[in-house]
Amino acid sequence: MILYEYPFNERIRTYLRLEHLFGRLAQLMPRDSAMDHHFALITVFEVMDVASRADLKSDVLKDLERHKLQMTAFRGNPAISEASLDAVLGQLSEAFEQLSRQHGKPGSPLLDNEFLMTVRSRAVIPAGTCAFDLPAYYHWQHCLPEQRRSDLDQWAQTLVPLARAVALLLQICRDFGKPQKVMALKGHFQQTLSQGRTFQLMRLHIDAALDLVPEISGNRLMASVRLMRLDDGGKLHAVHDDVPLEISLCV
Repeated sequence: MILYEYPFNERIRTYLRLEHLFGRLAQLMPRDSAMDHHFALITVFEVMDVASRADLKSDVLKDLERHKLQMTAFRGNPAISEASLDAVLGQLSEAFEQLSRQHGKPGSPLLDNEFLMTVRSRAVIPAGTCAFDLPAYYHWQHCLPEQRRSDLDQWAQTLVPLARAVALLLQICRDFGKPQKVMALKGHFQQTLSQGRTFQLMRLHIDAALDLVPEISGNRLMASVRLMRLDDGGKLHAVHDDVPLEISLCV
């Protein structure tokens, strides 16, 4: 099965982008290749670019506090495990404390690192990090893998509170989604969203063997999926068969 996710608002869209970048960073950093570490550093810069939005940190803190209040309201509910509830509340409190304790925007301490900012300014230029342009960076790439990893870990630590908070918020959002089996009739599925409820995210599972690509759209009133197939020339064509899907709408 292939999982596709579609955000219904800009805040969740940003969280998913950050999750994607943090996932890439986690894969690249443990490797030994200088090329992998180059792209790990580029990923750090991309996270900084996304996190530079003025209200991002505030949004994350508000979401953590909102979920904490919602979870606290479940106390005394016989259908909810008190131990599990306490664990989630503890995670929310810890994530809130770590992020709120961090001064400035995530990654802002790196702005004072002249070496990193020189690499960052050249990285946006095609082949701008060549040896003749950045000999100091070329030298760093020839350091032992352990040294490069140590440096990357030190630089990435400034982003850890944000990474943990975003991962927790997305996990909670996904956990509130209830999977439902549906049928895309003639390659198209459409669902009216319940009034009075604000959905944050759609999760869509498609059997990989079907070799289909979903085009998803949605707003606060309706969600729609159009199934397509990619031909040998790279062009998408609409599918007109009935296709089973599994969808979750997350609040």
